[in-house]
Amino acid sequence: MPKFVTIGYGNEAGYERITPEVRDAAHAHDKRLVESGALVGRAGSPVQVRNPDAKGVQVENTAFMSSPLPIAGFAIIEAENIAEAIKLVSRSPCAVAHGVVEVWPVAGS
Repeated sequence: MPKFVTIGYGNEAGYERITPEVRDAAHAHDKRLVESGALVGRAGSPVQVRNPDAKGVQVENTAFMSSPLPIAGFAIIEAENIAEAIKLVSRSPCAVAHGVVEVWPVAGS
């Protein structure tokens, strides 16, 4: 089955805007995704790694990309197609809490 990487963007302000019922339903939805085999987790602090011409590793403790909203979490899910993947993440905390979820197909999966 095809795999998809999802990246959830959101902040505390958006999370606090939703009702406890919507919040609880979103977390229950993520729990069901995990129970069905998805790998779901919150984002920690990023580290950039470079090794130009394989001549020395360079590490920088910061994100490479920036966004109006911080990255809140990631998931790797399986779905029949992109439409099903979108449906699966549309009820996740970032999607319902005034954030956004990107869905990236994993090539060759």
